Amino acid sequence: MKVGIPKGLLYYKYYPFFHIFFTELGAEVVTSSDTTKEILDEGVKCCVDEACLPIKIFHGHVSLLKDKCDIMVIPRIMQIRKREYICPKFCGLPEMILNSISDMPKVITAPIYATSHNKLNSWAKEAGKEITKDKWVIQKAFDTALREQLRFVTGIKNENYNINVALAGHPYNIYDSFINMNIVKKLNKLGVGVITEEYVDDESIEDEVKTLYKKPFWTFARNAYGFATHSVNKKMINGIIYISSFACGIDSVIVELIKDKIGDFPFMILKVDEHTGEAGLDTRVEAFVDMLERRVYIENNISTHG
Repeated sequence: MKVGIPKGLLYYKYYPFFHIFFTELGAEVVTSSDTTKEILDEGVKCCVDEACLPIKIFHGHVSLLKDKCDIMVIPRIMQIRKREYICPKFCGLPEMILNSISDMPKVITAPIYATSHNKLNSWAKEAGKEITKDKWVIQKAFDTALREQLRFVTGIKNENYNINVALAGHPYNIYDSFINMNIVKKLNKLGVGVITEEYVDDESIEDEVKTLYKKPFWTFARNAYGFATHSVNKKMINGIIYISSFACGIDSVIVELIKDKIGDFPFMILKVDEHTGEAGLDTRVEAFVDMLERRVYIENNISTHG
């Protein structure tokens, strides 16, 4: 049996778990290609206009993968931390797909609550039944997949750069180089290092979040706020670039909270949608880097000459 896994959304953080789980069950895992203009165009054609860019792109991945597999995984990721939730579009993602794309194969839509070993195991039992009825094989596949996922390290931390920026935003905006137009390579080429939220420990993020009047309801918001403000407070970076999907409700709130906390610290928001042009993005990034270079030069001169 061929199991299709679309290469979009949180695939970039959790693909070892899904790949290994279904492979251990005896299935052949088939993925879509890296995001391309063709995938984006297909997604825009299939998806509702109101959806954000990553959701549209996910539709494109599904549409171009559906005829290459017998069953497809549409991860309905609900929680990855207790008392917090993922973006609401994730909760209804299977319904969005099934109502927008015709001639779909069988789809695994069981909700994923990854707040504990037992809850995640419940998803594995439900999903595994679609491949095999052998409970022992399913349990063994789950244990192997979880072990490998826990070993998997994501994140970016460039070394030996004089200027460094925090690259913040939802993981799929950070790690899909089509969405962000290879921004990490662009920054590196301009002599700027990048650090992402994975290199700030969870306790430090939690300490920052505790300073808010109310704890964020969304995990993405919590991580972005804690990472950005901690990086500024500890002087790890010279600026922040936040990649935001146009019309993202979560981003609209968290960006204002970060701005309020960091004051006049250099902070640029790059909003992306299907109409974003690379030339315009390049110009904004280059101008931001120029500003950082001038700022660092002035600060160094002040510290040198007292």
